[in-house]
Amino acid sequence: MKKKDTFVFWLLIWGLGIAGQICWNMENQWFNTFVYAKIAKDPTIISVMIGVSATATTVSTFLFGCVSDRIGKRKILISLGYILWGIFTIAFGLTEFITSGSIGRDATLIMTAGIAVVSADAIMSFFGSMGNDIGFNAWINDNMNDNNRGQLGAAVATQPIIGTILGTVVGGMLVGENDNYMRLFLVMGGAIIVFGLFSLFGMKDVDYLKPAKKGSFWQQFFSIFNFKKYIALKELAWVNLALAVYFIAFNMYFAHIGNYMIYYLGFKPDMMGYIEGIGLVLAMLCTIPVTKLLNHRKEPKVAIISVLVNSLGVAILGLFVRPGNIDPKSIWNPVLLIGVFLLGVGYVLFLQSITVWSKQLYPEDSRGQFEGIRILFFVLIPMIIAPLLANPIIKRSGEYVDENGFTAYLPTHTLFIAGAILVLLTLLPLIPATKKHRERCER
Repeated sequence: MKKKDTFVFWLLIWGLGIAGQICWNMENQWFNTFVYAKIAKDPTIISVMIGVSATATTVSTFLFGCVSDRIGKRKILISLGYILWGIFTIAFGLTEFITSGSIGRDATLIMTAGIAVVSADAIMSFFGSMGNDIGFNAWINDNMNDNNRGQLGAAVATQPIIGTILGTVVGGMLVGENDNYMRLFLVMGGAIIVFGLFSLFGMKDVDYLKPAKKGSFWQQFFSIFNFKKYIALKELAWVNLALAVYFIAFNMYFAHIGNYMIYYLGFKPDMMGYIEGIGLVLAMLCTIPVTKLLNHRKEPKVAIISVLVNSLGVAILGLFVRPGNIDPKSIWNPVLLIGVFLLGVGYVLFLQSITVWSKQLYPEDSRGQFEGIRILFFVLIPMIIAPLLANPIIKRSGEYVDENGFTAYLPTHTLFIAGAILVLLTLLPLIPATKKHRERCER
């Protein structure tokens, strides 16, 4: 690869990756605080939004995964998906004007705004998945080889952390103390559109990528649901199960961490962003030495360690952080920072190891469709199950009556205690996955 081509390749890897992760971070974190700030402090709206969005994402991945494999192209899906993703991110912000001036007072407006928010998020997720989950991830997989596996794995794993850092820190600054969410959505949505346009001119599909047609479109589409064939790939099946269990726990607590820090601990959005940013920047540095381990096929060891570290970080937040022992006006809250740091280390190392591990197990002629299966375990299952676990915990432990006389619910430390326990269940599918990995490497 020529120097210029190499530069453009890595610029696309990092530019599209980080822009996409900032947008996913905004959906996972700021959309939830947006609901609490502009509509109602009720986790049920968030739960429905998460579930519907996850369904839209999964449908998109299976649909466009099949399209991508049949036409033998990734670029067009990436460019078009990113542009539409950015447009509908901006459109999402317009829903705040439904309840403008009436937040927490009119039940009909709250219901209308809730339906609008869920719908806008679903459309945004549909196109985001088309561009990022299918197009971009399959393009990365097409370009992965023995010389860059660790580097690409590190990039894919650190991008969510960088996206979380930038999305949280810059997002907090954009929202500010006056809850200016429209400014946030305009800036972030605009950035996604810019990178979508850039990919139109700078990206190339790999030379060996050819159309892979297996019968009619619908025959090929439904072939991915041949679970007997999928389960025969035993190592991949165990790895994806571990992915699902881990992200059930992750989505149970992380979807509410913004509201936990703002409305339970008392931080302003910008201060919350700085605290998360510091912990996650330090966590991201841990991916550098791990890259060498992944190049030497140590994915299982990294994954197991990451689960233990993540559980410890979440447990610290649940057991030792309370509104009475933190200073919401200061960044210096050592116990909180340690908890966020360990949470971040566990998260980034797990994602780094599990991504590299799973991608090398995909059948070569079905990579687009197997990204769809990955989303089933990474997004749909966790985002359907996690709210069913989080909602009753929040409603039982964080109920109160707000200043307007409405019943409101805040995520408290109890949610993180439960999350820390649930994270450890990831070890159960990791054990047989590790055994299969060892058998494959010894052949």
